[in-house]
Amino acid sequence: MPPDARTKGDIGVNTQTISTTRSLPSGLRALWVMALMVGLLIAQAMAASARPDSFADLADKISPAVVNITTSTVVERGTGPSPIVPEGSPFEDFFEQFRDRLGEGDRPQRSSALGSGFVISEDGFVVTNNHVIESADEIIIEFFSGETLAAEVIGTDPKTDIALLKVKADKPLPFVSFGDSDTARVGDWVLAMGNPLGQGFSLSAGIVSARNRALSGTYDDFIQTDAAINRGNSGGPLFNLDGQVVGVNTAILSPTGGSIGIGFSMASNVVKRVVDQLQEFGETRRGWLGVRIQDVTADVAEAMGLEKAAGALVTDVPEGPAADAGMLAGDVITSFDGQDVSDTRSLVRTVGNTEVGKTVRVVVFREGKTTTLKITLGRREEAEGAIPVAQPGEEATPEAPVEKTILGLTLTPLSDELRAQLELDNSATGLVVVNIDELSEAYEKGLRAGDVITEAGQQKVASISDLDDRIAEAKEAGRKSLLMLVRSGGDPRFVALSIEDNK
Repeated sequence: MPPDARTKGDIGVNTQTISTTRSLPSGLRALWVMALMVGLLIAQAMAASARPDSFADLADKISPAVVNITTSTVVERGTGPSPIVPEGSPFEDFFEQFRDRLGEGDRPQRSSALGSGFVISEDGFVVTNNHVIESADEIIIEFFSGETLAAEVIGTDPKTDIALLKVKADKPLPFVSFGDSDTARVGDWVLAMGNPLGQGFSLSAGIVSARNRALSGTYDDFIQTDAAINRGNSGGPLFNLDGQVVGVNTAILSPTGGSIGIGFSMASNVVKRVVDQLQEFGETRRGWLGVRIQDVTADVAEAMGLEKAAGALVTDVPEGPAADAGMLAGDVITSFDGQDVSDTRSLVRTVGNTEVGKTVRVVVFREGKTTTLKITLGRREEAEGAIPVAQPGEEATPEAPVEKTILGLTLTPLSDELRAQLELDNSATGLVVVNIDELSEAYEKGLRAGDVITEAGQQKVASISDLDDRIAEAKEAGRKSLLMLVRSGGDPRFVALSIEDNK
């Protein structure tokens, strides 16, 4: 290799590239070198801006709006765990005397808990987690200045674990605003501030580790971050570098109870919608479609003739808006109010965010073609607690009890005795699973003895011959699997089972 072709390690520039400029006139060569230096300076400046030397200025700006929250609750004695002492034991008197000396007895005591929050308006609205203030008799807000004020609960939403509080102050309060959490990207800097382990007003920095995380809630949309979040941070804000709240710190994943760099903040776009409703109504008002749904898997899509595994498969349509509009079990919802439906989670969130009473267009895939329904949404909170009831099937033609093993399932038609045992309506029809091969695909997909198959190939089945006919029809249509509607403990779901090996 020629000497001028070596790479200079100190600046990482190939000298062969530089040597080609020697043929340029000196004036142009000077301009070229100057442009190179400017480019290097710009690159260094961009790198410096991507990694702030300090968050101190931002911390000074946001700290006055972040609060510590202390709650207290009266706990009745005798509700917690206590030593188990056999009646008549000599230790019985000992433990009673011990409790008396501690002043316990049966007197109620006051229990305290700590959390975090942030002010969102100058007139004193404060956001925190619902679990921070749940069941609290007294809520005290401590500001960065050291001032404390009592707070009242305006409204709560357990589904997103958000609560809205209000304090009365004799002057405008410093506050922070919500940012657009949808613009947060994996790798962006974020700051978490709160009251970890009761230490008060502690700041930690990290990045957005992941987006759109779901834990266990219906409306979960968490930002995952490695910014240190510990007990006591609950309800505190997660800031972007503009000082806007992009999340509410809610949970951590940890085998020890302390931060291991996996924290979860409820996305601000979810929180803001909840807070707006709590401010206006003191409660949430979410749209309600009135269906039970499940995801469309690849085998279900193949069994139904869908081009791709997407949408929300309707397993049951109890009395409600969808039933009034003519939706049926077995429909696949592919579009809601002009938005494509990718899965059940996206549909639930979209419906919940839609105005109660709005009439929307819902596109469903039914029997090989699409159908558009107009549905006027109800309110989910009013429907909560209602027990969905499946539409009763037609009365089955009585037949002699018979059992047959199909697809690894030993099946028998529903009888009056089986209906009573399974606590089913007298008009219920279908095939009961009385036994199952534990090596079968059906067992792997969760079917168990006592389950009832009510539909196959999106047609009702009341006899063994009905199921045989559905299998034959599916094979004739070139299908590799058969879609079945199964009820387990009253809850319906669709399961696709392979029929290629069935004789």
